[in-house]
Amino acid sequence: MTKIIMHGCNGHMGQVITGIVRDDADSEIVAGIDIVDNRDNGYLVFTDIDACDVEADVIIDFAAAVAVDKLLAYSEKRGIPVVLCTTGLSEAQIAKVKETSAKVAILKSANMSLGINTLIKLLKDAAKVFGNAGYDIEVVEQHHRLKKDAPSGTALALADAVNEALDNRYEYVYDRSGRSEMRPDNEIGISAVRGGTIVGVHDVIFAGTDEVITFNHTAYSKAVFAKGAVEAAKFLKGKPAGMYDMADVIEAQ
Repeated sequence: MTKIIMHGCNGHMGQVITGIVRDDADSEIVAGIDIVDNRDNGYLVFTDIDACDVEADVIIDFAAAVAVDKLLAYSEKRGIPVVLCTTGLSEAQIAKVKETSAKVAILKSANMSLGINTLIKLLKDAAKVFGNAGYDIEVVEQHHRLKKDAPSGTALALADAVNEALDNRYEYVYDRSGRSEMRPDNEIGISAVRGGTIVGVHDVIFAGTDEVITFNHTAYSKAVFAKGAVEAAKFLKGKPAGMYDMADVIEAQ
């Protein structure tokens, strides 16, 4: 049984994870942390993380960047590993994450989906075949109209997986408007679509002569990220200090 503290328990992802864990015989949320205690979660909620004295194996974090500093200090003080899912961290916070990982296990990933991280593993093998055979490579991502950043962090992670497998010889191109030339061999085109309520669609295209191979991942709800976070928590339980990512979780499956 993996005992979890849910940091950001009353947010959307915190509630999704609460529901997933409630139906999971191998994990339990023993406490929650949130700015207000305004829900009946079925577990004790603390509005100040430093007041939480509940014994736990791991913390799952889906809160806000402003809360990460206290989270890291708490994790280090109590020796509890963290699955760090909050995005938008500053450079100083990222440096602090790395510093803290020398003393306690921290898992941080660009995307918590098991599907995306398995896709990354598959792409590394595919890239060596198709990239070395001269196929053109494109990444197209789609998200809801409210998403502010483009391209998505996941699109960049997919492109990086391909590029690393091919000795980082490709350059990323985000906009071809105004260009009047044929496509160079050493580029990966990355395109972003924004509209409606699209949760997340990512396509990696290998286009060759007379054939196209497309790797696709479609998320229909944010539950896929929550499920990945719970699996990451189970993986991180009892792990020694260090930085981990979802690739480590996939390898352990």
